[in-house]
Amino acid sequence: MKSIVKTRMLKKYFIKFAIRIVIFIAVFVMYIRDKELMYELMTQPVGMGITAVHVLWAVFMFMMLRHIFPIEKLSMAFRKADKKEYVARENYSELELLKYVQNQNVKAWIVMLVWLSFNAIFGILYLLKIIGDVDLLMLSVFYFLSDYICILIFCPFQSMIMKNRCCVNCRIYEWGHFMMFTPMLFIRNFFSWSLFFTSCVVVLRWEIIYAKHPERFWDGSNKKLRCDSCEDKICQVKGMLKKDK
Repeated sequence: MKSIVKTRMLKKYFIKFAIRIVIFIAVFVMYIRDKELMYELMTQPVGMGITAVHVLWAVFMFMMLRHIFPIEKLSMAFRKADKKEYVARENYSELELLKYVQNQNVKAWIVMLVWLSFNAIFGILYLLKIIGDVDLLMLSVFYFLSDYICILIFCPFQSMIMKNRCCVNCRIYEWGHFMMFTPMLFIRNFFSWSLFFTSCVVVLRWEIIYAKHPERFWDGSNKKLRCDSCEDKICQVKGMLKKDK
């Protein structure tokens, strides 16, 4: 693989990816060694003491709140929804924008159908008591790690359905949290449902902006989404892997 030109945003993503790997390994080790203890940590009231699972919930919740109420500079993949990041291309075609939106909407809902159908399998297994709360938590933590694998290395939705060039141009970039916490819908407690429904707020915010201002999300109308304007360069690893094939 050729050397990668590093950027501040790319370094930040790799650091966060490393943190997610550590979190996944820690939870997985607990999951393998003692499921009963993990279940006790999940169900223990906060009044009886803060557990590692409570801390994990706080990390997840803070992560989503940063996207609802941005408090620091995030990737252009997220910031493209912001009015301040929109730099209009001159004389772009409204008709082409409409075609783009229609095409991307169809693909996006195909992704949603595939995702919900896939996770319905785990929902059925849970209702049949074949898997339990701990298994669904482990699944969400796996999705938590997979989110950055999709961003940095390989995304099946990008490659097989959306066909977008990169995350910066991704129509469903902010669906990641909803996908992470889909399994939490099946666990009936405050911590799980608060994660799931907060993730729904993240998606709803994104979809409302997309419906009102689709021109911000298309490189044919927003100059900042073109490769020559990109400062993030978070697609570099994917690009190198494609060249090496």
